[in-house]
Amino acid sequence: MGSYRMNKRSFFPSLRANALAGMAIAAFVASSMGAVAQVTGSSQTTTDANGKPQESITLSASPGKKKDDKVVQSKDTKKEMAKEKKIQPVDAGLPDKVLYDKALDATKRGHFDVARLDLQTLLNTYPDSQYQMKAKLAIADSWYKEGGTAALTQAEQEYKDFITFFPNAPEAAEAQMRVGDIYFRQMDKPDRDYAKAVHAEEEYRLMLQQFPDSVLVPQAKQRLREVQEVMATRETAIAAFYATHANWPATIARYQTVVDTYPQYSHMDDVLIGLGDAYETEARYVRSLKLPEAGKARLEKIYDDQAIAAYSKVVLEHSASPHVEDARDRLDAMNVPIPTPTPEQIAASVALENSRRQYRLQDRVTLLVMHQPDVVLAARDGDPSLADPTPTIAPHIYTKMVSDFNDAVVNPNGPKSATAAPPAPGTAPAPETSASATAPATTAPAATTPAAPLAFQEVPTAEAGATSGSAATTSIQGSAPPPPASGNSIGGVEILTPGVTAKPVDNGGLKAVGPDTSTAPLPAAEKAASAPDAVNDVASTPQPAAQAPTGAKKNPKPEFDKSTESDSKHKKKKGLGKLNPF
Repeated sequence: MGSYRMNKRSFFPSLRANALAGMAIAAFVASSMGAVAQVTGSSQTTTDANGKPQESITLSASPGKKKDDKVVQSKDTKKEMAKEKKIQPVDAGLPDKVLYDKALDATKRGHFDVARLDLQTLLNTYPDSQYQMKAKLAIADSWYKEGGTAALTQAEQEYKDFITFFPNAPEAAEAQMRVGDIYFRQMDKPDRDYAKAVHAEEEYRLMLQQFPDSVLVPQAKQRLREVQEVMATRETAIAAFYATHANWPATIARYQTVVDTYPQYSHMDDVLIGLGDAYETEARYVRSLKLPEAGKARLEKIYDDQAIAAYSKVVLEHSASPHVEDARDRLDAMNVPIPTPTPEQIAASVALENSRRQYRLQDRVTLLVMHQPDVVLAARDGDPSLADPTPTIAPHIYTKMVSDFNDAVVNPNGPKSATAAPPAPGTAPAPETSASATAPATTAPAATTPAAPLAFQEVPTAEAGATSGSAATTSIQGSAPPPPASGNSIGGVEILTPGVTAKPVDNGGLKAVGPDTSTAPLPAAEKAASAPDAVNDVASTPQPAAQAPTGAKKNPKPEFDKSTESDSKHKKKKGLGKLNPF
């Protein structure tokens, strides 16, 4: 009965089986909970005090690892880790490392003087430290972060020194980029001084040319596009100003400079339309002049063709721009067929216009508050120009207009000539001329007139023994040439010898100016007369009686009741005498 009850209470018939079942359940629970461990068990049979057998079970868990959790490092990873171990110091408490970290922390907190002092101490104390290059760059960064005109100037010098000492370091591209950022931060609006914009353009171009493989190249290109946006805006504003004053050569020169130098300008359609309008205005002015029909037609064609080229460029290369319809209307008004852009040209124009960022509220507030140029519409796609073409200036445009006018008006069907200039706007046009009218007239001289007028000739040399010292002589055309040089003459200058007479010179019947020295010798040189003695002609006057010295006292005290004399030693007036103004 008792054994039945025991068997009924326990599912396993023996204690050993019960222990083994418990071990299996424990192992299953441990595996289901994700525990990375290995459970082992052991049993031992002993006898108690009554002599009955007793079995003891011991469970132990040993740590283990899953096969999936094992990380295998690649060869490249091992190489990079080895490089980092070589670069990074083993001991983080090295004095140069401490100084460098302290300087970086001071820079973050705005203590730039303290940071530069620590970095300079590092450079002077540890010349072989591996933080020499980083410390040099950190000094420049501290000046850059401090800001201000003087600090930015010092930062530029430090960055230039870093590039000079470490030209092949990866940080050299960053230093050159920071030099461009220094000028970019100081750029003013387009209608102000543009010197900083010019320097920023030069530095960004230098960065792209010297470090084409740097990771900062996309950022440098974008900054260069923004700088060129400002430069193009300035040139366009100047051209518009000249257009309001009807100075068309200067207007054309400025617009053409923008077209050639800044092809990614956001308002290029306006620039090309303004350029075409300037040429069209010149064509209308030519139509108002009273010129030969052939020359007028030739000039009109020159200016109309240039205007059509400008309008057509808007339609073809900037088909997605806002003012393309204005260019189409102008071509239609000139009775010219409107060109059709190719799919590639349309795609390029759409990509360029879509790359521009639109104005946001924060952009408008920033431009309103901050004194900085507007670069919101700058392109963000394409390569900016890295070299400026030959500049177009107003004198060149004016010279070209003069050449076209001479070629078309003076001799429209012949070779070019440069004998006439176009009339200025508002003045009377030149009368019609022809090639025969411009030829000089030649007539035969009359019989009663002399053969030829007197003319200056080269200074002849005198004969031997001549004493005439004339520096230049006149001769009649067609007369005999002067005698050859000989004797006491050197290069046309005669040497005068006393006592030697010269042969008379045939002057064609003209009497020489001056005394006749052909027969009488020159007088001897006279000695300079002595200077007269200096005599003072001013008569002395007696000294006035008022200024005559007196023998009584040097400084006689004036009488008190004289109003013409004053003395600070006499007593002041008292009573009613103070009110007497006289």
